Amino acid sequence: MKKHIPNALTCANLLSGCIGIVFAFKGDFNITAYAVLMSGIFDFFDGFSARLLHVKSNIGKELDSLADMVSFGFLPGVVMFQLLAQSDYSSPYLPYFGFIITIFSALRLAKFNIDTRQTEDFIGLNTPMNTLFIVSLPFIQRDYPALINSTLLLLGLTLLMSGLLVSEIRIFSLKFGSLDWAGNKIKFMFLIISAVLIAFLKFAAIPFVLVLYIATSMLHFKRNNSSAEN
Repeated sequence: MKKHIPNALTCANLLSGCIGIVFAFKGDFNITAYAVLMSGIFDFFDGFSARLLHVKSNIGKELDSLADMVSFGFLPGVVMFQLLAQSDYSSPYLPYFGFIITIFSALRLAKFNIDTRQTEDFIGLNTPMNTLFIVSLPFIQRDYPALINSTLLLLGLTLLMSGLLVSEIRIFSLKFGSLDWAGNKIKFMFLIISAVLIAFLKFAAIPFVLVLYIATSMLHFKRNNSSAEN
């Protein structure tokens, strides 16, 4: 039975993504956000359980990518579609530009599957972090409606996030090989600062967390490269 546990968690990720998409089309972003969080939890624990139980399989890897394509590919595209549909420039065709995120998420996942450099960390922004950022926008909109209703800003964010997904920027994974402070100091600092930001700012903290994630990743790899050279 234990060999089915990781795949069951992956399927739970997929189901959560489907539920999030349904509510995103309805404009209920609260349920969408909870669904994304659940997908993220299931996505983390499917890989964790596979390593813990020593039951990694090719079908598990493929299933994981397919589930991620729904939860962290199609879902953020739907959210951006809805935001563009409500933006300050009314056009029946404009919202479909939101699915550029879905296309680049697919490219990101396909690239990840064949890129041997990404066995431990990422090259390019990972799809769950991109999805968290996109899903945070409707909540930020409540406090800054004029800003998030800007069509130009939304299109700019669509292109920016799509570019980050397939970029060559190295991003560290939050899967810890050990809990040693010295070897994971930057990762721990990122998690602590992110937790404080989210506690005070809620969803409005996500853009800051994204910038922090990229900045600390650059610092992490720069530090590791310096240590290797010495």
